[in-house]
Amino acid sequence: MATDLIRELDDLAEDARGAIAAASSRDELDALRVDYLGRRDGRLTAVLRRLGELAPEDRPAVGKRANEIKEEVAELLEARSAEFGGEPEAGPALDLTLPGRRRWLGARHPVTQVVDEIYGVFRDLGFVRARGPEAETDWHNFEALNTPLDHPAALPGDTFYLDDGILLRSHTSPVQIRTMLSHRPPIRILAPGLVYRRDPWDPSHAPAFEQIEGLVVDEGITMVDLKATLGEFARRLFGSGTRTRFRPSFFPFTEPSAEVDVSCPFCESGCSTCKGTRWLEIMGAGMVDPAVFEAVGYDPERYTGFAFGMGPGRIAMNLFGVPDIRLLYEGDIRFLEQFS
Repeated sequence: MATDLIRELDDLAEDARGAIAAASSRDELDALRVDYLGRRDGRLTAVLRRLGELAPEDRPAVGKRANEIKEEVAELLEARSAEFGGEPEAGPALDLTLPGRRRWLGARHPVTQVVDEIYGVFRDLGFVRARGPEAETDWHNFEALNTPLDHPAALPGDTFYLDDGILLRSHTSPVQIRTMLSHRPPIRILAPGLVYRRDPWDPSHAPAFEQIEGLVVDEGITMVDLKATLGEFARRLFGSGTRTRFRPSFFPFTEPSAEVDVSCPFCESGCSTCKGTRWLEIMGAGMVDPAVFEAVGYDPERYTGFAFGMGPGRIAMNLFGVPDIRLLYEGDIRFLEQFS
């Protein structure tokens, strides 16, 4: 039996030598490589599968002869392949008429652009940037801002609580509290940063978004200062002809409070951006409630001040005509490259 297999291996080697010598192309050589040496259906592999039929003492001789023939056939294939010269082509020829691939250029995110532009306006008006932690205490986030912990905004259904008394800040107003605790008036700060709320993920809401708040504290600050400051801000950001409108509202930490609108910068008689009203709501504002001053140790009889807060994401939607706030936070390059 062993003699028969060795003879079969010698015949296979003789066939391979003749076939390799007669090959006229690389494709034929590749076919021969598979035919003789293929791991699955190669002729040499088929012979080796029959080693199990031999007596254990006969297997070494047959295996040795098979390895010798395998090395010989492989060397013949390599030598014959070299006669055709060069490396085989990996694929179709390069088509130089195809347009080049455009490399995407990075750019500032549209919300970042708006934050920087807003800060640039307020910096020219004498404001400085202030920062605070995103993980806050409930005292800084609510109680110091005249908002009791049983207020709906402070309940777990609206706020992300991390541990007892610790939460992800729901607005950047705690930065105002921390600033007043560490500094004495006069104060004029702008506090941008991320805030977190249990809002739905839909075209007009996001659970995490940018917010900007401002605070001014000094002796003799009045509602006139608030209106003048925000009016000048609106004109610098949206255009010199922009008008502002203050509508009565309520916030726990300001009294009186107002919603601030600007005349629509995109139309004169109503459009889809302003929904035909000719006004865009951009922020909430008001005079700092005396209870907030008492919480930080300021004398409310001596000091007054105003505060305001806005969402740069919504302003970016208006400025750039973005219909869905989710586009600003999904990181889709097809959308973001429009701002590069």
